Amino acid sequence: MKVRAKDANGYPIAHDEMRFRKIIEIPARPRVGDVLALSTRGGDVLPATVVRVELDEPRQLFVLSCQYGRRIITADEYAALSNDPDWQLKHLLDA
Repeated sequence: MKVRAKDANGYPIAHDEMRFRKIIEIPARPRVGDVLALSTRGGDVLPATVVRVELDEPRQLFVLSCQYGRRIITADEYAALSNDPDWQLKHLLDA
């Protein structure tokens, strides 16, 4: 984004250390390179390319690392993610 998002204190968010997370159900285990259509409650559908698939045995789920499917995320798409309670913006080191 040309105008960087800010945290609650008004500082720019360092997105190289942060990721949006959401738990979803999918019909089959995706492979690296597959494209998923991820939705928000507001109806936005965002393309994401799977770049890594890991099994989290203690939680009994697959963890998919995805990359945003377009070159640049728009301010409206970012707002849809940040305002959706199903999506959480977390630091990479947070569980």
